[in-house]
Amino acid sequence: MLEPRAFLASLFDAAVRAADPIEGIRTHLPQKPKGRTVVIGAGKGAAQMAQALETLWHEPLTGVVVTRYGYGCDTENIEVIEAAHPVPDAAGLAASKRLFETIADLTADDLVIALICGGGSALLPSPPPGLTLEDEIAVNEVLLASGAPIAAMNVVRKHLSTIKGGRLAAATRARVVSLIVSDIPGDNPAHVASGPTVPDESTRYDALEVIRQYRLHLPQAALDHLNSRRADAPVADDPVFANHSHHIVASAGVSLEAAASVAHAQGIQAAILSDSMEGEAREVALAHAAIAREIADRNRPFAKPVVLLSGGETTVTLRNRQGRGGRNGEFALSMALGIDGYDIDVLAADTDGVDGSEDNAGAFCDGTTIQRLKAADLDALKMLNGNDSHSAFSAIDDLFVTGPTGTNVNDFRAILIR
Repeated sequence: MLEPRAFLASLFDAAVRAADPIEGIRTHLPQKPKGRTVVIGAGKGAAQMAQALETLWHEPLTGVVVTRYGYGCDTENIEVIEAAHPVPDAAGLAASKRLFETIADLTADDLVIALICGGGSALLPSPPPGLTLEDEIAVNEVLLASGAPIAAMNVVRKHLSTIKGGRLAAATRARVVSLIVSDIPGDNPAHVASGPTVPDESTRYDALEVIRQYRLHLPQAALDHLNSRRADAPVADDPVFANHSHHIVASAGVSLEAAASVAHAQGIQAAILSDSMEGEAREVALAHAAIAREIADRNRPFAKPVVLLSGGETTVTLRNRQGRGGRNGEFALSMALGIDGYDIDVLAADTDGVDGSEDNAGAFCDGTTIQRLKAADLDALKMLNGNDSHSAFSAIDDLFVTGPTGTNVNDFRAILIR
């Protein structure tokens, strides 16, 4: 077997390769239309999806997709616009307008191919009348700090938007085929990027319940909108969606299976705990640590050596807005506290290559992490409570840095018990 961290990194690489959308797109290519083919899209891997589609589609096409700053790539006929993530900006607002303009004059003879992946919610700000971009930014910041699961966040986002919740697809007479890379636990296509081309059954009352449950302090204009019928979204049985379809072309489950195969090839059994874990990152980490200690101490429920794999999307309730780090760093720091002194190695990383708003994908930790932090005169628990995992792992050179990967199927966690 490779050195433990090289081994864990090889599993991450396998997971990312399996999330390359080209094979899924190839499998779900729609029939050629009588008229034009126009591409729209949004997400942190949208440019790479557009590039893949161009290699597979041997007919004329045009279009525009939106991705995060620094995530673009070379395309021939599909324009790539870059905008801010995770907090929206004016470039994203202009990009949303461009997507509507791109499909506005199409007919029933035309085809729209929508390339959708994680990150599209922030990249496509489009506040309804009565709200401003600043209001949408404020809503997004509150949601990101709330600790609410992504599905709950997206319910709120959908009902405070003119583009999410299927509204983009409803704006054209053309047939729409959505090809989706899922970063959502459970792979509900209506939740990926808040479903700009896929409606769901949530209502404004559901959004108001999320606000109540998580005690969200939103701008008054947002609350006023949610309490009006203007917030209602199109429903799935609306005739406008009658000739639309959608397909999941990559997901966390497929990626974890690929990682497990690589582990098996190196003689290490792999156990996939779940591809749809949610919850507070530090608490999910403690549950993983308890399982890992049980294996280390009692050789159950799996025999050593074994690597535990899991995916999904955890959340972080911000206690200190000055801290640096994302949910995977938070998971790793909490995990380090739970495995202190054990012969266990861990990698927690985001498959898009960026954990939160920092430049790392995540972090490594092991049974020596806490002692190495102490040697650097750092208090791990204090840093965890300050949401400052990036500073902690940077100080001991345990950040995991990959750069943008071109895809996004959310969290990847690998825990090796030797």
